[in-house]
Amino acid sequence: MYDRAIVDYHIGPSCEGQHAAQILQRALWKRQLFENDSRPVIRTDNGPQCISHAFEEGYERLGVTHERIPPKTPNKNAHIESFHSQLESDRLSAAEFENYQAAYAVVTEYISLYTQRRIHGSLYDLAPEQFIRAIANHEGNPFVVKV
Repeated sequence: MYDRAIVDYHIGPSCEGQHAAQILQRALWKRQLFENDSRPVIRTDNGPQCISHAFEEGYERLGVTHERIPPKTPNKNAHIESFHSQLESDRLSAAEFENYQAAYAVVTEYISLYTQRRIHGSLYDLAPEQFIRAIANHEGNPFVVKV
């Protein structure tokens, strides 16, 4: 979608194709896209989880079209690359975690901040969840740039 929200995610010591397929299924449920006949196109890089048989079986079962970006072209997946860069610079680069739970708490808090409260210039200075609500509720015109 076009709202920059982190719809679902997996945090763990590994990320395999089955995890990616589960994330995709949960994201479709959260966005209520099983009610539609058409499914979105998902764009990924060429990481091992995204080229695995488990992920392929998952997206085919869900009726989703999978598009992989060419190798060495992160600009073709710029929104998520930007999110990862911001997570790294804002929370992870200077952090030392005592344990997995501490790291998990920091990352989940940042995802919440990013989706619920962090304003995005490309979303007319709204956070992703605010933008989604404005579109759904037809609250004014979120496409009018505030001056």
